[in-house]
Amino acid sequence: MGTIYQSIEILSKEKGIDPQIVIDAVKDAMLVAARKHFRTTEDLVAAFNDAGALEIYGVKKVVESVLDPVKEISLEDAIRIDPAAQLESELRFPKPTEALGRISAQTAKQVILQKVREAERETIYSEYSGRVGELVNCTVKRIEGQDLVVDLGKTEARVPKKEQSKLENFSVGERVRCVIKSVEKAGKNAGVIVSRGAPELVMRLFEQEVPEIYDNTVVIKGCAREPGERTKIAVSSRDRDVDSVGACVGMKGMRVQSIIRELRGEKIDIIEFSEDAVSFATHALSPAKISRVSIIDAVEKHMEVIVDDTQLSLAIGKKGQNVRLAAKLLGWKIDIKSEEEKRQEVESAMSALVPTGAPVSILIDHGLSEEIAEKLIEAGVGTVEKLGSMTPEELEAIPGIEPDIVEKILIAVNSYYSQFEQQTSAAAEVVPEETSEVAMDVAMDVAPELSTDEFVEPVAQADGDGSAAVEDSTVPKKEFDTIKHSGEVS
Repeated sequence: MGTIYQSIEILSKEKGIDPQIVIDAVKDAMLVAARKHFRTTEDLVAAFNDAGALEIYGVKKVVESVLDPVKEISLEDAIRIDPAAQLESELRFPKPTEALGRISAQTAKQVILQKVREAERETIYSEYSGRVGELVNCTVKRIEGQDLVVDLGKTEARVPKKEQSKLENFSVGERVRCVIKSVEKAGKNAGVIVSRGAPELVMRLFEQEVPEIYDNTVVIKGCAREPGERTKIAVSSRDRDVDSVGACVGMKGMRVQSIIRELRGEKIDIIEFSEDAVSFATHALSPAKISRVSIIDAVEKHMEVIVDDTQLSLAIGKKGQNVRLAAKLLGWKIDIKSEEEKRQEVESAMSALVPTGAPVSILIDHGLSEEIAEKLIEAGVGTVEKLGSMTPEELEAIPGIEPDIVEKILIAVNSYYSQFEQQTSAAAEVVPEETSEVAMDVAMDVAPELSTDEFVEPVAQADGDGSAAVEDSTVPKKEFDTIKHSGEVS
């Protein structure tokens, strides 16, 4: 027992916890064991003597009249034991610690270990809880099922299966870089959880590799990742003279290649961030070329993207991956449709709006005279649909219908159908490809749509083989910045 104090000091240093916590734990454990062994209800205390040994004492209070002999002692009896005893003071009676048997020692050991574990968890929590999202270097210590256990230096951390990349396999002793995902005090996942699959890992790697991000000239605005497959990262420059995408790619792709090697060949898309949701969406869906984007609901953050039929599969990506990552990066719900699908949708919307079997007389409201309408009805042309399907030659064959009257009929028919076309024009509206900069500025103020064939900011795609390419914009960056768009992104 004499060496217990030294043992506590060694244990405290090893576990990195306060020695007083261990001392209190040892005292509590000894008291639990003593109560179990002596089977008494008296008050007990534990204390270290001058030699560093732990002793157990029974405590009795000095009173005038004793009501509970187990916890109280009369003043007369107390003075016999200790002449200095006074009323309301306490007297201690040593208990034989040698009498504590093997089972009591085992109980004490369990309590001590439990208390030390609790103190250790508290220390780890206070050490790492403020470091969530931080990049750490660790070593693979062992493999438990599908989980990895890594050594952080001061403690062990776990890499669960869901926090691993499917491209990676690690062996014991291998050094690995992870981000701290979470720190839990208790429960099944107590301790530090680190990740190789979190988007924060890619962000921290870019911060280390790109000086412009480290000094805050280039800012990472968002990151969406599917570990082992593809990552999309949005960046923005605070300095007009610094190209954010180019800074992240580096000379001949050196910077991004370094990150790709660290991620074992995962593909990375570096995207120019834009405050305008329409413009940002066109960049985020790279490498696909977008025809136009329409905001369906700005409040609910829902947009529709139209692409050329040949670009549909590229925009959607393998198993929907490209559009899924783009939606995650934007924080918007994205519906992708091909030109053909949109055309069919508009046609079906038109057919649903246009009433069938409308009488020819309805064209009187659209500039057709009653006399001409009667002549058409007499000739068996009773509906607008039938009239609209007839050629000018067929109309001139009707008695009383001259070429100048044919022109009036066509104007009336077109006027009738144009009222329905206006109701669906918002869905079919397209900004022309050949548009001057001034016209584009005007178009942006009146329509939440953008043709991206001529106006695309640079987007870099880095593939698993480490190659990286930057697509040059056909509009200089400074000119592009002058174009204003409607729409917002979170």
